[in-house]
Amino acid sequence: MSQSELTREVARRVFASEFNDSTYTFKESDDERAPNYALLPTGDRANRVFVAGTLTETEDVGDESEYWRGRVVDPTGTFFVYAGQYQPEAASVLRDTEPPAYVSVVGKPRTYETDDGTVNVSLRPESISVVDDATRDRWVVETAERTLDRIEAFEQWEAEQEAPESGSTAPTNEYAEMARERYDSPVVNYRNDVIQALESLETVEGSDDPEATV
Repeated sequence: MSQSELTREVARRVFASEFNDSTYTFKESDDERAPNYALLPTGDRANRVFVAGTLTETEDVGDESEYWRGRVVDPTGTFFVYAGQYQPEAASVLRDTEPPAYVSVVGKPRTYETDDGTVNVSLRPESISVVDDATRDRWVVETAERTLDRIEAFEQWEAEQEAPESGSTAPTNEYAEMARERYDSPVVNYRNDVIQALESLETVEGSDDPEATV
């Protein structure tokens, strides 16, 4: 195992709604090779993410060479995945997979600003795998749990900031503080997304058709 594999960042589980709101990126040092993080609105950082959903559309949007765009839908929204010559294995999966199909993706968040100043978030995949419905459903449940953990930590920090116990110092949570400064979206929105995601599993229970989740 290489040193880069040993030091690879943990891939955060995140739903599309929160991922697409993670428009602020930062580094924690001035080192040229320091990792780039997306700030999650629920108060954490993500250098890598693990997502799953229905691959509903693929398109080669490259000019001189292949550059594949995939549209991956989860119960809360859409991830846009881009892979080209520097992600050959991921690009080949997008090229060869016939939508709709369940897929899981591990990759890095990327942001870009449009001409009108809107910041869009996309995913540069390290790997894409075609999976079954049980794997996709398990991802939804586990991502719901991780999202709720982040929300509860954020809300606890926020409550302690507003009403610290007498004589005590409110604990620090630098990423929650950054999220409150950078974003307008209340974390309760993501709690609602968790409920929506879990309810979607009940709606399609017993179905193994990827189109049922779109």
